[in-house]
Amino acid sequence: MRAPVALFAFNRPATTARVFDAIRAARPSRLFLVCDGPRADRPDEAARCESVRELLARVDWPCEVTREYSSANLGCRRRVSSGIDWVFSQVEEAIFLEDDTLPDASFFPYCDELLSRYRDDERVLAVGGNNMLGEGAPDGSSYWFSAHARIWGWASWRRAWRGYDVSLASWPALKATPAWQQRSWTERQGWEGFLNDVKAGAVDTWDAQLLVHGWQRQALCAIPATNLVSNLGFGAGATNTHVANFPVPPVVALAFPLQHPARVAPNAALDRRWVRRELDPEPRTPRLLLRRAWRWLLTRLSSHA
Repeated sequence: MRAPVALFAFNRPATTARVFDAIRAARPSRLFLVCDGPRADRPDEAARCESVRELLARVDWPCEVTREYSSANLGCRRRVSSGIDWVFSQVEEAIFLEDDTLPDASFFPYCDELLSRYRDDERVLAVGGNNMLGEGAPDGSSYWFSAHARIWGWASWRRAWRGYDVSLASWPALKATPAWQQRSWTERQGWEGFLNDVKAGAVDTWDAQLLVHGWQRQALCAIPATNLVSNLGFGAGATNTHVANFPVPPVVALAFPLQHPARVAPNAALDRRWVRRELDPEPRTPRLLLRRAWRWLLTRLSSHA
């Protein structure tokens, strides 16, 4: 494979080993390894972090390996964002995996091909590896385009990362624009509070900032027609995804040669379905609809008070 791979890890040897084995099978010629350090208030964490680093020392194929390991804990927001900065200071494009995003073998050639195809296309922000719908567009193409960046296994370019702001300084201005106000009720209710918390530092993450970065650029993320990445990180040990039974479609290999979509444009219908599944997982029962109507009425009344 041509594209460099970057793996981000922390304190989970078991999941890291599975992701590392998938990378070993792909045999990239360049590998970036980024690790966060242990938290001072977790006495057992230093040993687990060290176990992860020992595992990542076992690169047994011809490969240029570069490491960026933190001695202190930076947290998800700072470690991942600074690690991506570091990767893009050295290469123009890369494939990114975290220690809980387990890719199918077809994920790597899919990313390789799309990194090359859209390298100079400013309309495309990233190549995503997961598909929460588990299906593609009706035209039978191998991938479709979303207006939202997806990062459970992804790839991108230095030119697309440029301008990313981990502090989310632009979010207050963005949510005041007509473009934001015209989004669906589900999107605004599902994302606005969360993004406010990210901006305030109450949520330790880096990916919400990429979502906003893509919205500002009106750039797209390629989504494979099948789900190519499973997430091993749900549950008590996760940073943000604590729900153990989150519904993720099974991984299904993508067929080659790839069938490219006719247009580089968002698939609004698939985006709406994904957003509903992601932000609105409750079944649409009469009681739920009545509760929503009541919340909407209260919102309208408070806005006119």
